[in-house]
Amino acid sequence: MSKLVTIFGGSGFVGRYIARRMAAEGWRVRVAVRRPHEAGFVRPYGVVGQVEPVFCNIRDDASVRAVLGGADAVVNCVGVLNEIGKNTFAALQAEGAGRIARLAAEAGIDTMVHVSAIGADAGSRSAYARTKAAGEAAVLEHQPRAVILRPSIVFGAEDQFFNRFAGMARLGPVLPVVGAGTRFQPVYVDDVAAAAVKGVLGQTAPGVYELGGPDVMTFRDLMQLMLKVIRRRRLVLNMPFGVASLMGFGFDMLQKLSLGLIENNMITRDQVANLRNDNVVADDARGLPELGIAPTAMAAVLPDYLWRFRPGGQYAELTDSARQLKG
Repeated sequence: MSKLVTIFGGSGFVGRYIARRMAAEGWRVRVAVRRPHEAGFVRPYGVVGQVEPVFCNIRDDASVRAVLGGADAVVNCVGVLNEIGKNTFAALQAEGAGRIARLAAEAGIDTMVHVSAIGADAGSRSAYARTKAAGEAAVLEHQPRAVILRPSIVFGAEDQFFNRFAGMARLGPVLPVVGAGTRFQPVYVDDVAAAAVKGVLGQTAPGVYELGGPDVMTFRDLMQLMLKVIRRRRLVLNMPFGVASLMGFGFDMLQKLSLGLIENNMITRDQVANLRNDNVVADDARGLPELGIAPTAMAAVLPDYLWRFRPGGQYAELTDSARQLKG
């Protein structure tokens, strides 16, 4: 019988790419998610019955233990950018990661890949970064041979970074950003998935890998690149950290007072704290080259999914050709 991998958060942005690649490797894939009825799209990644979404709440021991039954390997992709209700940074990124690693060890599973993030730092002013570091420590406590992946901003067709700002660029002449001078090293989602699969298959040494693409750019430069792709002219306006923190506080309070009914999808105080620091691969870190993966450039991918934000959408190329003929 083919081997089985349980992927926590396997229907999320990164998780779905890992699930698809693991299915292509011939593994059975158990996609552990909070809402399996919304994750049916993962089933066609393999043959009938090869990829199955199942319910799991990583805040609960029994729930995690149930989805680990019979698994040969485990991948954890669970993470959040905004705390809502019981789904806090600590509960998911620290305690949840530790719970998965501990129960996997109890089940005799010694192959684990954990997706963290560049910037994971126990001393950070950002709760997101602190809990990412705590999660890594908890994983290594129970799974000392785990492969830990720390990607920079992840881009791809379903991303919430370029898609979000491209959508904002359609609304007016100004595109506000926080931390315009902060540097990032965006990494293609399928490159992250390829790294995770190598970890599951035992094709790489255990330890921490920081994943970044071939381009290191400031936030402002990333927005200029995105605007070039969608063919729009906008003023990229840097918002001071102090002003952004006040705005984040206001949006956070609105979410809290509404008991989570109004989610803060704008900017949180914690995100502002995170944006103060560069998000690039450290000089002495192992990364995609050590994994034998050639990083994919943004220029090769962004036009494939950002075209819909162009003034002419899918007809932009035809419109340009028509103008040239008239000229």
